[in-house]
Amino acid sequence: MTPELKARFDAEVKNHKIVLFMKGNALFPQCGFSARALQILQQHGEVHTVDVLADPAVRQGIKDYSNWPTIPQVFIHGKFVGGSDILMELEERGELADLVAGKSPA
Repeated sequence: MTPELKARFDAEVKNHKIVLFMKGNALFPQCGFSARALQILQQHGEVHTVDVLADPAVRQGIKDYSNWPTIPQVFIHGKFVGGSDILMELEERGELADLVAGKSPA
């Protein structure tokens, strides 16, 4: 990963409360997992989305940045949370709202 790409990721995850690296965009998700993650996150506030299909360097770079092999990827308050399955689990347990609010998990 280039230093420029790392700096871009650093800025995006630090400058937005909720960031979703997804296939497609908020208006036109390109996969079911990305659409599901977006739907869950939108219940908790504004979501900054990044379309990984628009740039192959971003698609691979975010995997290297987070050390996570799949898309979508969620960052909340600058910290990597996981993919759509982890997001669903957090939502089902009622923990996602606290995470977005900046409260530490119990």
